[in-house]
Amino acid sequence: MSEKSPLRVVVTGAAGQIAYSLLYQISSGYVFGHDQPLILHLLDITPMMGVLNGVVMEIQDCAMPLVRDVIASDDPKVAFKDIDAAFLVGAMPRKEGMERKDLLAANVKIFKDQGQALDTLAKKTVKVLVVGNPANTNALICSHYAPSIPKENFSAMTRLDQNRASAQLAEKTGSAIYEVKKVTIWGNHSSTQFPDISQATVKGAPASVDETWMKETFVPTVQKRGAAVIAARKLSSAMSAAKAACDHMKSWFSFTEEDNWVSMGVFSDGSYETPVGVMFSFPVQIKDGKWSIVQGLNLTDYAKEKLTLTGKELCDERDEAMAVCQA
Repeated sequence: MSEKSPLRVVVTGAAGQIAYSLLYQISSGYVFGHDQPLILHLLDITPMMGVLNGVVMEIQDCAMPLVRDVIASDDPKVAFKDIDAAFLVGAMPRKEGMERKDLLAANVKIFKDQGQALDTLAKKTVKVLVVGNPANTNALICSHYAPSIPKENFSAMTRLDQNRASAQLAEKTGSAIYEVKKVTIWGNHSSTQFPDISQATVKGAPASVDETWMKETFVPTVQKRGAAVIAARKLSSAMSAAKAACDHMKSWFSFTEEDNWVSMGVFSDGSYETPVGVMFSFPVQIKDGKWSIVQGLNLTDYAKEKLTLTGKELCDERDEAMAVCQA
């Protein structure tokens, strides 16, 4: 049997701590298949090239059977050429005293440059996952500057939030994580997100949990989990973020089970009365590598309020980001 043609996969922020966990998982075959050869494109900023060369050495020293080549660069024109999949991890982190508009301005420049490079150099079938925060709005900017690539090929990561929520529900119900299904993250990857277990099942039956626990413990725990990890580790989530990115892309390149769905930040079409044209996290099902928003779910008034709140934040972010784009 002849070998498959290699997939070209770019990881940005490739010298950083998320990428350090991410690259091994991609190289192992977990994401794209254990029979799928890979060419890894690694991008980072010029001051990080020494560290990145060390990462390249480690990938070589792992002797991963699927890795055919590793291309490390500080030039998006090299990193994005002919790629099939993009993990956009690198972004400007928020620093103490930094206003949100300053953070957005810094990231507009990064994701404008990367969007333009994708537009001119990547395959038009490329699937782009934005991990770097603010992920939803960064994905929106990136797509804006890559008009020749279909909008449905851009997504923002909320799988980490879904995994966090699923783990909380599994712990609460004394279940294994694989027995928990249909957990949803709505909206922004921020503290306004709405983790929703109203449709969730545990061991095939509707999840039965106390409403007070859901509202007063579960929702804020998931919303603030990233901050809790930083407080404990003195570093942001890396291993779990890398795993979630791999889960997201693995699902997107394959399918979801009929009795389950996953959460992805995708362009809103107005489903569930959400604002059109923002990158909003929905429950989606995937077939043959194409996602579709799950329709017909009944939302409580409580849930509708939460969707309105996170939708407003996404509109505000979009408007601020687009103002920077046009400045």
